[in-house]
Amino acid sequence: MDSQLALFDTPAWTRVIGVFDLETTGVDVASDRIVTAHVGVLDATGRVLEARDWLADPGIPIPNGAAAIHGITTARARTEGRPAREVVAEVLDALRALFAAGTPVVAYNAPYDFSLLKNEARRHGLDPIDAPAPVIDPLVVDKTYDRWRRGKRTLSAVAAHYAVRLDDAHEASADAIAAGRVAQALAERFAPWLPTTATELHTRQIAWARAQAAGLTEYFISIGRLEPDARLDGSWPIR
Repeated sequence: MDSQLALFDTPAWTRVIGVFDLETTGVDVASDRIVTAHVGVLDATGRVLEARDWLADPGIPIPNGAAAIHGITTARARTEGRPAREVVAEVLDALRALFAAGTPVVAYNAPYDFSLLKNEARRHGLDPIDAPAPVIDPLVVDKTYDRWRRGKRTLSAVAAHYAVRLDDAHEASADAIAAGRVAQALAERFAPWLPTTATELHTRQIAWARAQAAGLTEYFISIGRLEPDARLDGSWPIR
């Protein structure tokens, strides 16, 4: 596979990409809140061109388990964080600006971040981004083009597989930047097979994510983790 790469150009969308990540109070996109956020822009080499970080006071206690992952305690968020509504509004504005410019936004496991942001927007009386596009999700792309690889598909594991440095996992800026560089590594490795435009890649990921959820549903039913009539939600990039 690698021997073919010289024959193909890396897709043009890799030249300038947005990156987006949230750290939160938990994993429930309907009820949990934003604690930290990062929106940035990378060039073709993965160098950071623009970066913006936020620390919010989520308005609810941050569980110890969540604080242990991202390092932000309730006390720190209340002392140093800005009002959640202001943070959510600014994150929405930053993402809208990227989408309006036609810049693809990379988010690892995109339905989590975009769905939680949508629910936060509604909670604070703000207009949500209901249909983010174009989005690139390295988790979906990696599962599609290297389906049978053994091992975890966490960002840390996938970054290591593609030789992308990630020193501060579960810190919003580090995760966002690493996800962007993983997307660029995927584009380089699988250039012969990837769509040439971010818009087409976005469209294909919708189908890929649906198929992946269906396959995982079948597996979970087979091992008794799901009831026979249960189905995992394969909606992408937002639920």
